[in-house]
Amino acid sequence: MMNKLIKIAKKAKKLVIGLNSGTSVDGVDAVIVEIRGKGERTKIRLIASDTLIFSDRAREFILRIAKEETGSFSDLSQLNFFLGELFARSALHIIKKAGLSPSDIDLIGSHGQTVRHLPSVSRIAGVEVRSTLQLGEPAVIAERTGITTIADFRVRDMAAGGEGAPLTSYTDYLLLRDKKRGRIALNLGGIANITAIPAKASEEDVIAFDVGPGNILLDAFIARVSGGSSRYDQDGGFAARGKPDEKLLSELLKHPFLERTPPKTTGREEFGEDYLNWIIEMGRGLSFFDIAATLTLFTVKAVALAIRRFVLPYHPFSQLIVSGGGAKNRYLIELLKDELPELTIIPSDKVGIPVDYKEAIAFAILANEAIAGVPANLPQVTGAERKVILGKIVPAPE
Repeated sequence: MMNKLIKIAKKAKKLVIGLNSGTSVDGVDAVIVEIRGKGERTKIRLIASDTLIFSDRAREFILRIAKEETGSFSDLSQLNFFLGELFARSALHIIKKAGLSPSDIDLIGSHGQTVRHLPSVSRIAGVEVRSTLQLGEPAVIAERTGITTIADFRVRDMAAGGEGAPLTSYTDYLLLRDKKRGRIALNLGGIANITAIPAKASEEDVIAFDVGPGNILLDAFIARVSGGSSRYDQDGGFAARGKPDEKLLSELLKHPFLERTPPKTTGREEFGEDYLNWIIEMGRGLSFFDIAATLTLFTVKAVALAIRRFVLPYHPFSQLIVSGGGAKNRYLIELLKDELPELTIIPSDKVGIPVDYKEAIAFAILANEAIAGVPANLPQVTGAERKVILGKIVPAPE
């Protein structure tokens, strides 16, 4: 077994699958990436990409278990293995789509599905504890595919005193650093996060953190009001028909997370259903379109405030490179351009990273770093005490 892992680690070129399901719980993003080298010598070529959308029943099950009041320990155990099956199917699907066989693939890097992320320190029986939980059992993925699988990337950073996120800041640095231009990578998934990479940056120069809500509130609001017939605001069409409410927006911008100094991460625990219920109550009397417009502008304002407060004072930057589902919301992007006129805003497609698959690509790279024994967290970003190797390795069946 060890000989097989060593053989994979020594290969100059690997085919690696990256799997990810984000906070929006839309489905599993899957990629196959050809990776050469490791660390700062990493070079990638995207071979194939696709998303397997969760059925309504699967999504409802995941979201129900993610809520403390409706999930049980039995459900949580079942969900872990259920997601393992879905992630394995996604891996096999992308292999077939690429015209390959499982034996052609060297590794799978799976982020899984986050159901809890509790980065703040709690004291339990005199012991200080941080925790995070990503489900999608890697042993199931390895068994079904016959491919060595690396997963659970966040926990080692958290054990080393970090918040376990954002992890893609390391891969942003590898892929987007530039000798002449300072670049900010903005990922607009369910949660918005940024990675700021100054010109000629070293790893230690990178600034990265979660900003606040990306699509999570708007998507959930639209899904609720539409009865599930729509899951998101395509091109920002709903929001563009409304007018942001200044009073509601002012209340939203008072959220304490926005004021916190990085390192900081967040998720459904702060910007989930309870917060949306409060927003809907606060917006009583507003139209559907006005609330959609307000939530969209809230995301934009949160991003702009974070960049102005925690990034621009320290280094010059010229580009904002946007990925994630929000990158395809034309109304949101226009608002972002108005808020940050000093930055040239471009989709990550223009720098060779598909907007829908940046995070899946990142977990393929993190799997490659793990098998090579390369530490892949950024302590100044996560708050960890030191650099550590991320991920747990489940070897392929003998």
